[in-house]
Amino acid sequence: MYDVIIIGAGPAGITAGLYTQRGNLKTLIIHNGKTSLENANKIENYYGFENGITGKELYFQGIRQAQNIGIDVKNEEVIKIEMIEKSFKVKTTKNEYISKTIIIAMGTKKKTLQIDGVKQFEGRGISYCAICDGFFYRNKDVAVIGNGDYAISEVNDLLPVVNKITILTNGKTAPDIRSEKVEINNRTIKKIFGHEKVEKIEFDDGTDINVNGIFIAQGTADSTDIAKKIGLVLENNKIKGYKSTLTTPHPGPISYNKKITGNLKNSIIFFRFTTTFPEYSIILFKT
Repeated sequence: MYDVIIIGAGPAGITAGLYTQRGNLKTLIIHNGKTSLENANKIENYYGFENGITGKELYFQGIRQAQNIGIDVKNEEVIKIEMIEKSFKVKTTKNEYISKTIIIAMGTKKKTLQIDGVKQFEGRGISYCAICDGFFYRNKDVAVIGNGDYAISEVNDLLPVVNKITILTNGKTAPDIRSEKVEINNRTIKKIFGHEKVEKIEFDDGTDINVNGIFIAQGTADSTDIAKKIGLVLENNKIKGYKSTLTTPHPGPISYNKKITGNLKNSIIFFRFTTTFPEYSIILFKT
């Protein structure tokens, strides 16, 4: 059991970890080894580096600094956070960890899915959270776009609910998964069709399939993916509110400060259980 689990090892995550560890809180930082800082060849406007520093060097220096003061650091991909009795369970591709507090400092993906129809049908057949919206597709046929561990996690959440799942790799390497309810389609997606809701997916070769819903899970989960699973309502990557989509063994009042909103790209989200009763406090810190 950790006091704090921080997801993300960039400047925001490492800084948060330095403070929590110094505050005598048992801290774990989980990162997937990838950072947008690697795109910065030289950073010259960061305090303390008179000759500048590369983004990659800054990233790994921060990780070593965290390790040097006793913070546990794991290089693993986070695929899910679950609320359990008075704590949180963080699932990665390798392990599960329990913590009283979660800090999400993962940043957001700059690359979006460039497929005709995606924006049009968001909320009308296109979802980004299987655990949140899977219930609405009970005994129906759905597709999951993605081919990594995060996509497989979404598929596993959908398997007990839906009738059939088609994994759409969109021309990428097929994942290793075996189930009678799962088919894999490697063709490149051209367009998503429908009237009131999603009805059909067309491919570049002219073929198509009928589906009732589509779950987008390409690449790895970022802060927006995790935030949606927790229940935050987002609009253009900004927090707009909170909706209860999850249950706990001892549900209590859920607290969300609606005045604290901001863009997830430059923010971290803090989830906490109070010690007296199971209240979720969601606070946004600018970084």
